[in-house]
Amino acid sequence: MTAAEDRYDATPYLPGRGGLAALREAAAGCHGCPLHRAATQTVFGAGGTSARLLLVGEQPGDQEDRKGHPFVGPAGGVLNRALEEAGIDPDDTYVTNAVKHFKFTQSGPGKRRIHKAPDLREMRACRPWLAAELRLVDPDVVVALGATAGKALLGPSFRVTRDRGVALPLPPLDGHGDEEGEGVVVATLHPSAVLRADDEERARAYAGLVADLRVAGRLLG
Repeated sequence: MTAAEDRYDATPYLPGRGGLAALREAAAGCHGCPLHRAATQTVFGAGGTSARLLLVGEQPGDQEDRKGHPFVGPAGGVLNRALEEAGIDPDDTYVTNAVKHFKFTQSGPGKRRIHKAPDLREMRACRPWLAAELRLVDPDVVVALGATAGKALLGPSFRVTRDRGVALPLPPLDGHGDEEGEGVVVATLHPSAVLRADDEERARAYAGLVADLRVAGRLLG
């Protein structure tokens, strides 16, 4: 394990200059925590560099890890459909994850890789990448998709059931810079929660996701 891995901190891997392209290239070699060892690749954010809406998920899933692009699996399909229903063009957004490597468990070679939620130490290690993305895209509104994204953006006391669907002040992630309250974040459930819901609850969960995204859409004006 390298010294950087021992600290669980991606900061040493961030480039000293450049835009999103330089950030993405540098992230491909990030060893800021041990998650890179089992993952296929870093899955960095994607979308317009001037997007007014930035969406933050938890971490890449199995398909995202294999393809190297965020939200290309079933949850991404749910998200795009919900965005369109909320009146937001998915092509006008930037999507990323709080953690850039897929964390999973696997019972043996060739067995299905089962998603495992990142812990607080791994989220903190990856926070410099998310902070840099927010700084470079400079969105008007940020959407936190699920508990991990909400905690990465708003702190460990965040709860989806309590804090979703309203405009909340976005504190700086890098410990300096803009004063707290300069940015706005709207939290909602992760699209994968819609997929995991049983038949009776799925329609309700999806409607809630759309309603929260409409709040973000209204904030865009």
